[in-house]
Amino acid sequence: MRLVFAGTPDFAATALKALLDTRHTIVGVYSQPDRPAGRGRKLMPSPVKQVALDAGIPVYQPENFKIEEARQELAALEADVMIVAAYGLILPEAVLDTPARGCLNIHASLLPRWRGAAPIQRAIAAGDEETGITIMQMDVGLDTGDMLLKTSTPINPDDTGGSLHDRLAVMGGEAIVEALEKLERGQLSGQAQDDTLACYAHKLSKEEGHIDWNCGAADISRLIRAFNPWPGTYTDLEQQRIRLHQAEPLAETSDQPAGTVLRRERSGIDVACGEGSLRITRVQLPGSRAQDINDLINGGKQILLPGQELS
Repeated sequence: MRLVFAGTPDFAATALKALLDTRHTIVGVYSQPDRPAGRGRKLMPSPVKQVALDAGIPVYQPENFKIEEARQELAALEADVMIVAAYGLILPEAVLDTPARGCLNIHASLLPRWRGAAPIQRAIAAGDEETGITIMQMDVGLDTGDMLLKTSTPINPDDTGGSLHDRLAVMGGEAIVEALEKLERGQLSGQAQDDTLACYAHKLSKEEGHIDWNCGAADISRLIRAFNPWPGTYTDLEQQRIRLHQAEPLAETSDQPAGTVLRRERSGIDVACGEGSLRITRVQLPGSRAQDINDLINGGKQILLPGQELS
């Protein structure tokens, strides 16, 4: 089949690489316009654009599809299917109807559980036991189209937003290849979503990473894992912002106010929470790299001491 691929970040680039190894022909790739990045703020191509350029595939980067010229450009590619993965642009109905067999989306959630921009992190933070990939027939709604194929994976106790992202990216590539094979054989049928089971995975923000110690230790622990590596979680000690990279919940309760450092040992720093306590095992101090608590103590840093209160 003649395919058009639309995506922008690493998650999508992994799927594009998987499609390049099939017998289908990718006639064009769409990606977000180049954005400034790094200290020099130079314009950088997206991961998807770079993969396409390396493969010699034409790349298109319209700001949107409101302009007739952009829609005509897509139509001229005469695609059988358009594959969409974390593209970042809303596709109007005219675009969805352009490919002969419509547009298929690679979504990192077992729909309808998490619709929206950040399903991977929201699943971890919510304490879901599993997640996965849904290949969906796109419609004008936000991740509301018929489900065509699903594949699942457990969310492990040590999974972070980064580790789960990487696993789902590979699964997404495998799933879309399988879906296209079934589509060619006429074996791909859609199942409507139950809207009553849907949750909205809001876009992540740095502000959400500010720890509220009044929450339960288990909730805080999941948030730290979910927001690792981005946008990260942090707490304040007087005028210092301390970033939290790893922690684990403890059942131990305390009569100390939430946010109080209970003990400081080489195995971790225990902090009172609204429910239970949290053992912090890896932190990043201002102007420093992330380090284990054992290294923090070896370095002689007199910080995060028993009795100090985090906010």
